[in-house]
Amino acid sequence: MGAPVRAEGGRSASGLLFQGCAMAGVGLAVGLACWPLNAIDRLQDALIGRFPAYGGSWTVPALLLALAPIATVPLLLVLQAGVLHRSAGSGLPQLLEALQRPERRDLQLAAGTTAGRLALWGAASLALLPIGREGPAAQLGAAVAHGLGRGRLSSELLAAAAGAGLAGAFNTPLMGVIFVAEELSRRFQPNLIWPSLLMAGVAAEVAGLGGQPLFALGIQATPWAEVFQAFWALPVGLGAGLLGALMAKLLVFGTALILPRARAHPLATGLAVGTALTALTLISGGQSCGDGETLLRQTLSLSGLEGSGAVTLGWTGAARWGALVVMRLIGPVLALAAGIPGGVIDPAFAVGGSFGGGLLELLGGPSGLGVLLGMAAGLAGATQLPVMSLAFAIRITGSQQLLPGLLLAALLGAVVGRWLMPLPLYRALEKLASDQQIHTSKQQWNADVLERQV
Repeated sequence: MGAPVRAEGGRSASGLLFQGCAMAGVGLAVGLACWPLNAIDRLQDALIGRFPAYGGSWTVPALLLALAPIATVPLLLVLQAGVLHRSAGSGLPQLLEALQRPERRDLQLAAGTTAGRLALWGAASLALLPIGREGPAAQLGAAVAHGLGRGRLSSELLAAAAGAGLAGAFNTPLMGVIFVAEELSRRFQPNLIWPSLLMAGVAAEVAGLGGQPLFALGIQATPWAEVFQAFWALPVGLGAGLLGALMAKLLVFGTALILPRARAHPLATGLAVGTALTALTLISGGQSCGDGETLLRQTLSLSGLEGSGAVTLGWTGAARWGALVVMRLIGPVLALAAGIPGGVIDPAFAVGGSFGGGLLELLGGPSGLGVLLGMAAGLAGATQLPVMSLAFAIRITGSQQLLPGLLLAALLGAVVGRWLMPLPLYRALEKLASDQQIHTSKQQWNADVLERQV
């Protein structure tokens, strides 16, 4: 009987086949687990369509939707301070802790913790809070893999499964792979990339079967030369990148300020945050609420790359444009700083795209192109992940011909982000959570010592 066929690296072909099937199975499970997230995202888009900014009017249902944060945010913060305290937070700082500290995985990736985080995010999304979803999605992917592997998977495979969660939630497999290498592990190696590609590809395909659209913002034609794209990418990249970085910096500062108050006084803090978000919705006619995808999609569908979606949506003029950008900046910071699960990918896209579209509108350029360039720069400025931002921007535009402009915009955004915030957002939030945990432990220890002395 002959020896088993060996593949490169000394592994048998049958062993590699079994490992590949196992990883594909994890991707399948992650993709299926993402179906509820994608269904909630589609329902959110339908609800936002009731507002005046998107062709609706201030009917009673629309007013109730606008007022929903006043009731929802206090409820979420009360739950986060009580029975769901382990499910608070975006999910990414908790995921980073689980990857770096194996002894914390059973807690951070537990089924109950994950289900609670998804429930909190789902309620917040249906209340039209301006939050993204990469935190719960990435944590969900890692939690599914942790459960299937019965706690025995390596950090690399858990990171790959987290990337599959992103791929399933956004139907962007390459983005998920790059996020794993660029942020979660910070290295590009074959033993990390191959599992990530397989899991992310399967998860995105399964998520697509559940109704997640292939291109969220549609396929865009590109009539401009590289020099023309680069010309507009310079001001848009710098400005939108600065806004993305400012969002990240305000989020870290706001989390340090608001989160302790949300834990100590959840009802009062929730009422304050919810009232502020409702006020933004009423002022903007609905443009400030939700993850921002509806705003960007409608702008592009009304204008294309060359026309003026800004005119149709009613945010022409420096004052109105500036007000929209400020609202798209402040809203996500308020919601996420209170510890509500979510993410910054969609909000950073929205604030960058709003800035880019409005800037080119004022300068007489093609506002649609400004939206797309601003999206890439805003996301790169917020996350300092230019390669992921570029891959995601190309995916949702459906045009590789925009690569020169998107590349320059993302690079400029990441540079500005690093200048304004030396420690990247997700790492800064992880450090902040660790510092607060240490501070809380010290307070508890001091209280225990004092009690014994008394």
